[in-house]
Amino acid sequence: MNKLFNFKHFRGDLFGGITAGIVALPLALAFGVSSGLGPSAGLYGAIFISFFAALFGGTNTQISGPTAPMTAVSMVVIAGILATNDGDLSKALPIILMVFLLAGIMQIGLGIIGLGKYIRYIPYPVVSGFMTAIGVIILITQILPSVGYYPKEDVEFVNQFKPQAQELILENILKEEAGEGILVIENFKETINRASTVTQNDILNESKTLAGKETSGVLGALKAFPRAIQNINWLELILALGTIIIIYGFKRITTKVPSTLVALIVMSAIAILAGLDYRPIPEIPQGLPKFQLGIFTDFSLAGLTPYIFTALTLALLGAIDSLLTSVVADNMTKTKHKPNKELIGQGIGNSIASLFGGIPGAGATIRTVVNINSGGKTRLSGMVAGVLLFIVLLVLAPLASKIPAAVLAGILITVGIGVMDYKGLKAIPYLPKDVKIGPFKFSMEVLIMLTVLGLSTFWNLVYAVGIGLVIASLMFMKKIGDLTAKQSDVKTLKEEAWNDEIGFPEEYKEEVFIKHLKGPLFFGSTSDFQQLALQIPKTASKVIIRLEKMQYMDQSGLYAMEDALQELHEHNITVLFVNLLEQPRYLMERIDIIPDLVPEEQIFDTFNQCITWIKEKHN
Repeated sequence: MNKLFNFKHFRGDLFGGITAGIVALPLALAFGVSSGLGPSAGLYGAIFISFFAALFGGTNTQISGPTAPMTAVSMVVIAGILATNDGDLSKALPIILMVFLLAGIMQIGLGIIGLGKYIRYIPYPVVSGFMTAIGVIILITQILPSVGYYPKEDVEFVNQFKPQAQELILENILKEEAGEGILVIENFKETINRASTVTQNDILNESKTLAGKETSGVLGALKAFPRAIQNINWLELILALGTIIIIYGFKRITTKVPSTLVALIVMSAIAILAGLDYRPIPEIPQGLPKFQLGIFTDFSLAGLTPYIFTALTLALLGAIDSLLTSVVADNMTKTKHKPNKELIGQGIGNSIASLFGGIPGAGATIRTVVNINSGGKTRLSGMVAGVLLFIVLLVLAPLASKIPAAVLAGILITVGIGVMDYKGLKAIPYLPKDVKIGPFKFSMEVLIMLTVLGLSTFWNLVYAVGIGLVIASLMFMKKIGDLTAKQSDVKTLKEEAWNDEIGFPEEYKEEVFIKHLKGPLFFGSTSDFQQLALQIPKTASKVIIRLEKMQYMDQSGLYAMEDALQELHEHNITVLFVNLLEQPRYLMERIDIIPDLVPEEQIFDTFNQCITWIKEKHN
């Protein structure tokens, strides 16, 4: 145990963990509210992920918990599952938490199979576009609560959805009857009886759900913006602006005390002590978090299936987020993290958090930096941060429930501004324009970044990352193909003789054609190679293909080779291989190029052996 925690650093770990926990508190509450599950979900996530990711992880000084990227994706997951469950959180919660649990299990799996070290290969433009999109999403979606506008409470706006709400309620009744085998056309009375039980309150609740769907996400917030401006709650706006001003202003005074915490305490104290009529955050239940048994009893596999890819995206995003923070911690502490162990620790933390209703998280850069600067040295610091937040839950939950919602909206606005990748944005004008579309030239990196940014912001975070990775991979293959093709000499034009070819018998020069293949034969060089048969002199009866410098052949190259050899075979030209290497030979044997087109006796280890064979056949 002493070796695991190294208690000689206990004082530094204690101060580092306490400080990091204090910094994490307002963010955990804010992320919980933003996710749609409430502040308690953010607090539970921070407690369990911080403690267990530190205990089982591979980065000694890492502080984990809900982060902006993970919350943004979680927000999309929660909104989507709520939408398919008529806005009923009690029905949707088991599926939501099962998605989070699955993401945690996937992270553990990624660590076990050793993929941690490969996460760093995800292209920067994809990460840059995604991070900037996260900032934009948080920024725009927090505009409505920062001005005190809540669409579900706008009576005039909600009433617009009553006709659609009645239509949906009737549709659900018809679906129920169809499921029970009732033929509606033959039995209108049953439909009328069921419809008569629908109250105005049912219609109102369905209308509020529809109003919430209409104004969710970036596009929804932008649609609602004109109404929000017309219905500004000036007190809420002042609380949000005051929070933002303190966060940025206090940093100019000192960075030793977290400005986010100062803003939370000051603005909440003003609102509470002055008796202002503000909107508080949802109540945080005091006491121990409840085990969410419904994850296992109230969910269906069919309901989970559409979200498996989403869970994988959460797992990968959490892995990237955590390992990037691990690199920052390594640079500050001059240590080396264990990436696969870190993924296992993060996965355990996220899995346990989901079992108690917490939102998923990852390694948090700011909290980790604060921990290190405050003296944190070992994994004990992350566990201390989790314990501190647990004490806050047990002791201060009633007080925390009085925090103004607008204050948390102000905190999130600063988080959104801070999480954007300004380094990537500033580089846009300077990146080389290497792609031409019509008359215009663009930088491929910029196109990928902007594509991910646009799709993430206005469509779907999950699919945007996938599309960005596909585009980046295709462009990477093209670039590598172009570069390798330049170095790979497979062209059939006349070339200089190698040393062992000097003194080649004059009497064979008209009928023997020598071709050198230098570099891999792959998809980027096959078009040149396919011209080989066409450029062989008609007087040649034999072709020597020297392969000692062709180390690799892919499937495209393999079939190009087969086509060329068949063309030569049809013209009764004998093909001789010299120094065929192991990998290309293996592929050629698999599709019977060897021995059907090039028999074993026509494959030689050296050029001199090949010439000897030609002389014997000639004689």
